[in-house]
Amino acid sequence: MVAPHARKTVVVAGLGMVGIEETHLAYNRVALTDYFQHRSVDKLYLNGPEWYQAQSPEHFASKSHQSMTAAHTITTSKNQLIKYDLASARATSTAGVFVYRNLSDLDRLISYSEKDGISGGRACVIGGGLLGLEAAKAAYDLPGIKDVAIINRKSFPLSRQIDAEAGELVLQRIEALGVKVFTNCVVKDIITTTTTEGEVFSGLEFTDGTIIEAQIVIFAVGIAPREDLARASGIACHEKGGIIVNDDLKTSAEDVFAIGECASWRGQTYGLIGPGVEMADILSFNLTQTETTTGTFKPRKMNDPDLSTKLKLMGVDVASFGDFFAHERMKERLKTTPKATNGSGVITVAQARHGRKHRSPEERPDEPIKCLTYKDPFASVYKKWASDFRVLDSISYLLSRYIFSADGKYLLGGIMIGDVRDYVKLVAIVKKKKTLEVPPSEFIVASANDKDDDGADLDDDTQVCSCHNVIKGAIVKAVAGGCSLLGDLKAKTKAGTGCGGCMPLVTNIFKAELTKAGMEVSNSICPHFSMSRVDLFNVIKIKRLKDFNSIMKAIGVSETSIGCETCKPAVASILSSLYNDHVMTPAHHQNQDTNDRYLANIQRNGTFSVIPRISAGEITPEGLIAIGQVAKKYGLYTKITGGQRIDMFGAQKQDLPSIWAELVEAGFQSGHAYGKALRTVKSCVGTTWCRYGVGDSVGLAVQLEERYKSVRAPHKLKGGVSGCVRECAEAQSKDFGLIATDKGWNLFVAGNGGASPKHATLFATDVPPSRVVRLIDRYIMFYIRTADKLQRTARWMESFEGGIERLKKILIDDELGICKDLENEMDALVGTYACEWTEVVNNPERQKQFRQFVNTDERIVGVENIVQRKQQRPADWPKAFPGVKIGDRSIHHSRDEWTWRPLAKVSDLTPSDAYATSAAVKYGDSQLAIFHVPRKGYYATQQMCPHKRAFVLDHGLVGDDSKGNVYVSCPLHKRNFKLDDGECLNDSDFAILAFEVKEEDGFLLIKLPESDELDGTIGTSKWMVRNATAEAINRGAGAQIEIVGPDGRVANELSNQDSSCAVENAGAGCGNTALDW
Repeated sequence: MVAPHARKTVVVAGLGMVGIEETHLAYNRVALTDYFQHRSVDKLYLNGPEWYQAQSPEHFASKSHQSMTAAHTITTSKNQLIKYDLASARATSTAGVFVYRNLSDLDRLISYSEKDGISGGRACVIGGGLLGLEAAKAAYDLPGIKDVAIINRKSFPLSRQIDAEAGELVLQRIEALGVKVFTNCVVKDIITTTTTEGEVFSGLEFTDGTIIEAQIVIFAVGIAPREDLARASGIACHEKGGIIVNDDLKTSAEDVFAIGECASWRGQTYGLIGPGVEMADILSFNLTQTETTTGTFKPRKMNDPDLSTKLKLMGVDVASFGDFFAHERMKERLKTTPKATNGSGVITVAQARHGRKHRSPEERPDEPIKCLTYKDPFASVYKKWASDFRVLDSISYLLSRYIFSADGKYLLGGIMIGDVRDYVKLVAIVKKKKTLEVPPSEFIVASANDKDDDGADLDDDTQVCSCHNVIKGAIVKAVAGGCSLLGDLKAKTKAGTGCGGCMPLVTNIFKAELTKAGMEVSNSICPHFSMSRVDLFNVIKIKRLKDFNSIMKAIGVSETSIGCETCKPAVASILSSLYNDHVMTPAHHQNQDTNDRYLANIQRNGTFSVIPRISAGEITPEGLIAIGQVAKKYGLYTKITGGQRIDMFGAQKQDLPSIWAELVEAGFQSGHAYGKALRTVKSCVGTTWCRYGVGDSVGLAVQLEERYKSVRAPHKLKGGVSGCVRECAEAQSKDFGLIATDKGWNLFVAGNGGASPKHATLFATDVPPSRVVRLIDRYIMFYIRTADKLQRTARWMESFEGGIERLKKILIDDELGICKDLENEMDALVGTYACEWTEVVNNPERQKQFRQFVNTDERIVGVENIVQRKQQRPADWPKAFPGVKIGDRSIHHSRDEWTWRPLAKVSDLTPSDAYATSAAVKYGDSQLAIFHVPRKGYYATQQMCPHKRAFVLDHGLVGDDSKGNVYVSCPLHKRNFKLDDGECLNDSDFAILAFEVKEEDGFLLIKLPESDELDGTIGTSKWMVRNATAEAINRGAGAQIEIVGPDGRVANELSNQDSSCAVENAGAGCGNTALDW
């Protein structure tokens, strides 16, 4: 610890990731562009307002400062005089009409773009670098901006990162979005128009006299350090900008330091978060750790910072790492190196002959770095200095540039565009200066095989899951400890339980470690079936098995098993793909995940969404009115989806049949947004309206959506049809997409958005309209046959042996002779179509499945509603709920003193020997879930899953594991709770109450304490997520209950603090002095 006598006062000028001086609290500027989507600064805050309120008020002063003095005092804009021992200046830049640097800039831009006379106009972005492309994409996504243009001084964008050939590919990608790029252009003047409100920007004039009209201009031309405070205080600043600092970040003023973008270290300023954080780390170490009670330590000094970064620009992933400009610096050095002469200033003949052949820097044997170049003109793939690069088709705008040491032993840095999956691995290799185990050429050779990365060359301390900071070594340790199932690994390490983006790498590392340990690497669908999804599909088809129970008996590991949350939906999907029986048929209903089970997507507050089908986005005014009337009647939140249809949120489960009765009456059908099925076929207006249209995109999209509606597959399917090459329907980002040509349609396959976006691959060109449907028939049916469970078409194509060329031979050339079979199977499948909701509306028995409680018509909501933008939505969840274990000890009376209470009829659960059933009941203010499990009997638990405080457990799938434990899987985030004692099998932070159940005279009785006693533990009012809940928990107030530890003891989590204070006064800090922000 720091020696007491060494404690000093430190003044920091600026607040934020690297000291941002502005009106907002510190926020994540890396996610600045996301602000255009959610418009909520709260989602960007590094610490919420409650954190600042909890701090001592004297630690914060005014927003800006006037000067520092040699007397170690600083004067604020409010004339506050603060005496300090040490000071650190931190700042960033603003400039131009509109700049793209902070939230204030974005707020001004958003507001201005919505003004009359501006909305619908053009925005120009000056600058074609990283920031310029990010600004252009943000402007492109603004609804008030119709056209976007980029003005670039160079002949191609990203000229500091890539060369001309690669730049041309990126340029094509940008222009394919409809963004005009002006290259080799320099702005001479800004044109303005005088109005009653003053001068208004109206256009730009280039140096060649060209004038373009525009309503908005955004400058994205780099950073200009804020140094006004330093200059006013007499602190030395660099002529090129920035406050001059030495290696320990000290300025020319005694005890004044500068870090972040305002600091000029060795003539360089840095506009990235990484260097700023590194500077802060160095300075904090030197101020607190060099002199401590345990002795002295050598101060840290600034080294070349790590500029590694990963961004998404104009829809293209871009990443850089290590010393990615080493090659450019070498070329510049060679230009300035004087040529050798014979002493008289004359170059000799021998020297002239030797220099006849001009060599590029990477060809010179005496240079300290070497570069690799790979070009494939047939596939239009460009790789320069590339390693581990995937060969893709001409639609893929991808580049990798990796720079190696001259001896090929070290990777020094590089840039990746498009495919950035190896970013984590490569950053670790460069940072650790790890010797390469293969020659650089092997990187490219290996890339052609496109094998999955098993992380073999990652050190054990490499982070593989950023959400939970899981390192590779944790996976290695788990496998060494006997972990052999991926689900167990996720429960043990929490890897992949956040955003899920790390799962491909985590899965491959896990399999590789299993192999090393001599354990069998299984591709079985789950422990209940010792075969893959593909094999399972074929066996079910050949044996003509038609329900889960018969499938388990015929080919399951144990014929008495009831399955799990993995195999049940997978089998249900296969049965639907083969026979398409109604998913609410009793034999199939309990195998469906919650969304399919109730024909609607469950939302985080336990309500459901309603999405009627609007084929190709085409809808009549009468249809719009009908949807509006339904939404208004039932108080539903409405939103236009990215698939060109209308989503209605917040429907109570018991209202779903009534809502759909009105929609069916109005002519609507199920949109299947809840199923792993065809969702939408998006279209532009094509020849119907557009003057550029070549093909009838609306007509074809309607035909395709009507054909494939209700077709279930291993994962969801989305299509797109564009009427011309302008590609307004984004067909090249869909599972299947069509773009009209003057000869027919170009067909693209295996694209998707989502967490791991993938550009679609060109499959067939100039397809006659008469052949389009049959090609897509073959493609979808072959995908259904051969894909793994929950595998999107993009991932399926990546793992498909032989890739796209092999698929062409199978589906176009009919190399296997199965095309007619595939077509017939699709004809048979689409011929079974019936609207699932229409059938429910006409079947009173199925409508009973939608009751909230089987013992009362009362309604209870589990999350408080708030009003936002004139619509109701559920209150926010906290960033993370605290772990909660609810056990018997939280109830005063022992189980022996509880009473049997009749709460449901046996008929309410419709028990069966073939499948599990469930229902919810209300007891006082508490909600309970009752389950019947074949050959096991009845169980009951609390209805609430404590992970997110959601009252949804009766909706969950019931399963069993290899040890015979029977559990229910929460439908929201798959926490699995044992039905006999409430233990959570895959997250030790949680547990729930379980109760005894018995059948008597046609009734189901549950052994319970008095209702008011139970309400004090699991009552709905106690656990309801309210608007103040997130604030209370995020600032550490925690849950307002007693928590039972593993040993049964009860911990008072509020430490004798009044629990009502934690919620009701969350904003005031429960008695703490609050800051006036």
